[in-house]
Order: sequence, then C-alpha cells, then structure tokens
Amino acid sequence: MGEQIHVGGKEQTTFLAEKLKLDKINYKKQILDICSALGGPARQLVQDYNVKVLGLDITPKMIEEAKNRTKDIKYAEKIEYRLGSGLDIPSHKETFDIVWGQDAWCYIRDKPRLIQEIYRVLKPGGKLGFTDWIWGTRDPPENEADYLMEFMVFPDLETIDGYCDLIQSKGLNNIEHDDLGPDFARYMDVYLNILRENAKPIIDNFGESLYLEAEKGVVAWNQAAKENWVSRGFWIAEKPD
Repeated sequence: MGEQIHVGGKEQTTFLAEKLKLDKINYKKQILDICSALGGPARQLVQDYNVKVLGLDITPKMIEEAKNRTKDIKYAEKIEYRLGSGLDIPSHKETFDIVWGQDAWCYIRDKPRLIQEIYRVLKPGGKLGFTDWIWGTRDPPENEADYLMEFMVFPDLETIDGYCDLIQSKGLNNIEHDDLGPDFARYMDVYLNILRENAKPIIDNFGESLYLEAEKGVVAWNQAAKENWVSRGFWIAEKPD
C-alpha cells in the first residue's frame, strides 16, 4: 500500500486543504482525521501547513504502521495516532478546529451518528471537510449494486444530497459541496491500468484466482463510475459560533 491510499493521493489532500483554507489559519489549529489509515494525509498537512493532527483509526495494524512511518520525520511531535471509532470519538467535546476525512467514511455504517459525533467534538466556528465514495446520479441494476458493495466490503454508501441533509440535520451549516464524478471515473481507469500492469507479481505472490477476482471487481467499479452509478464527492461545513 502506498503513502496515501485515497483517490488522487497528495494532489487530493492539497485540494481539500485549499477548500478548508488551511494556508490562512493559525498554526495552532488542531485537526482530527477520522479513518486516518497509514497517516499519509496527516504527515502532509503537518509539513505543508504546520498544523497539529490527531489521526483516528479503528484498525490496530493501521495505527501501528502509521506510527512507524511517522516517528523519524520532521514535525513528528505534531502528530498523534489514536485507536478508536468515529462513532464514539475518544475526545472531549469542542476539542477540534477541523474534522477531516478522505474516501473512508463509506466504511462506516451509522453515518448519522458519525456526523453527530463530529458536531460534538468540533469547536464553535470549527469546520468539517471530507471526501467520500457515494452513489451516483443513476441507479445501478440491483445485482450490480450488490456486487459493487460486496467487492469493496462497504456496509453503506450515501449520496451527495444524503450527506448534505445529514450535515444540516445535525446542526452544521453546509458551505460547499460538489460531485467529483468525472474525476472519479478517470481514477478508475488509472487503477485498472495499475492492476493490469502488475498482474504478474500479483499472480506470482497470491495466485491467479485472486488476481482475476481483483480484476473483475475493478472492472465493475470502472464501468459503474462511467455509467454514473457511483461517484465521489466533497463537502465543507461549519459549526455555528
């Protein structure tokens, strides 16, 4: 797995940071990254914007590897990784200036509780910024939808409007959101090409059957993105003062 395992890597981390205007905030600002995985965005944000980041992830192996990748870098003292769930964030209320997420909340089933918890830990005037995989503008055939979810082990996907409604219903104010569907389809082409270029080492290490199943799943998601059955979006919201 690479340094940043969300769509677009460092480029998309910069995109979200610019939407949140991180270059204009005080360096003492505290960011909570929910589902922080290997810690790539946390390291980039600290290096590029001199903020402080708490990475929260429910997978012990992710936390362990994130710590290993962070311990020898400059500004490491500005990053903490904590084992925990976004549905029960292990922090006091009104702790964070910004809550951050990238392409990972599709793995969280109870999204109303997630947004409720985010509201709790945000300071008044604090901002929420995230990207996520979502259902697109066209409904896929039921069997296709089931396979897409099964392949990625997603318990639930939201829609653009679904997230907007959740954000508003939990007391946050929507500032900006957009459907990144065309960009998502382009990245699906990239992923399929990478998979096929690496077919031999994958087959040598894990067997042909695993490779074929992986290719089948990525082809399905590639098609789904181009059919607008699935997409990706971003949202910026703010907690009222």
